[in-house]
Amino acid sequence: MPLRHLVPVAMFALAAVSAGITAHAAPDAGRGEQLYARCAACHALTFDRVGPRHCGLLGRRAGSVPGFDYSPAMKKSGIVWNEKTLNQFLSQPLATVPGTSMTYAGVPEASDRADLIAYLKAANGGAPCGVPK
Repeated sequence: MPLRHLVPVAMFALAAVSAGITAHAAPDAGRGEQLYARCAACHALTFDRVGPRHCGLLGRRAGSVPGFDYSPAMKKSGIVWNEKTLNQFLSQPLATVPGTSMTYAGVPEASDRADLIAYLKAANGGAPCGVPK
């Protein structure tokens, strides 16, 4: 194949790869809400279940919801929940906070974690958590 035919093919391939990367770059809160069903077995936004409530999570110190019985490890972790710390914890809860009572193995896909965090961020800033828009 002549070189003049390879250049457009290479440009198309590069554009397709770039478009694929861009499509996954922006977290999707709507998809995160669907993924939150995994969390709902133990957590809820507005009330404690087996795990603590998630409203008010971002910016909160780990192990600090009044009345919730946290593991000593979580209370002593020193974590303040933000996008970075939540991403790390969700990737490997048991390795991030050894001794945590959260026995969920984690969310292995980075895009799933990003979407979940986007959902929690949106919920914490909106009606689901009692914040008027």
